[in-house]
Amino acid sequence: MCATCGCDDDRAVSLTGPDHHHRFPRTETISLQQKVLAKNDLIASQNRQRLAELGILALNIVSSPGAGKTTLLERTISELKARRPVAVIEGDQETTLDADRIRAAGARAVQINTGAGCHLDASMVRRALGALDPDPGTVLFIENVGNLVCPALFDLGEHCKIVVVSVTEGSDKPLKYPHMFAAARLAVINKVDLLPYVAFDLETCCRHARSVNPEVEVLTTSATSGAGLPAWYAWVTDAAELRCPEPLGWSRDVEASP
Repeated sequence: MCATCGCDDDRAVSLTGPDHHHRFPRTETISLQQKVLAKNDLIASQNRQRLAELGILALNIVSSPGAGKTTLLERTISELKARRPVAVIEGDQETTLDADRIRAAGARAVQINTGAGCHLDASMVRRALGALDPDPGTVLFIENVGNLVCPALFDLGEHCKIVVVSVTEGSDKPLKYPHMFAAARLAVINKVDLLPYVAFDLETCCRHARSVNPEVEVLTTSATSGAGLPAWYAWVTDAAELRCPEPLGWSRDVEASP
């Protein structure tokens, strides 16, 4: 996890000795991991309380790079923005490219650049929430840094994690990254329009996902063709209505587009 790869928030702490070669005993590594996660979990709890008070649904979207998270969010914003306020916290190591795309789609966005860091943490999200100042009833998407390892361990204060995989990545993804699939409430298998052209077994991937997490829900989508998107929109809308039935500026008279 991140205490050993060096991307944790406490960069003053090193896992190597004064000669830059000697490593501390494993007990020190475990102690640091516990310290990092305990600090993160406290801030995440504060984030969660703040979001609950405002009736904000926060969804932590995680995937490996190139799975289609941003394109999926662009389509989702276009669908939901007439119904509810939508905001996005974008996580990338560098650039504001994804945040620019999100704003062009019609949602407020804050970009977090993590530099060498491979995930978002709760303190980053706390600062981003301060900058966004989201309205009550907002659907808040947190697009995490492309990585299926460290984001599984870091609670951001979200309602749940949603893992997105694409059919170009292989049917064995849930077995290779079990911690992420175990942490997710929903798995979205994206780019299904490419199924005729890749060696991906949809049934096998679903079976692997449920072997890791029997409770995980699975949706299949194509953010490019629109296949499966109505079910995805319905999932997000249902979750948002449970969080805040009557948000500011939302009308029940607006019907979902096909």
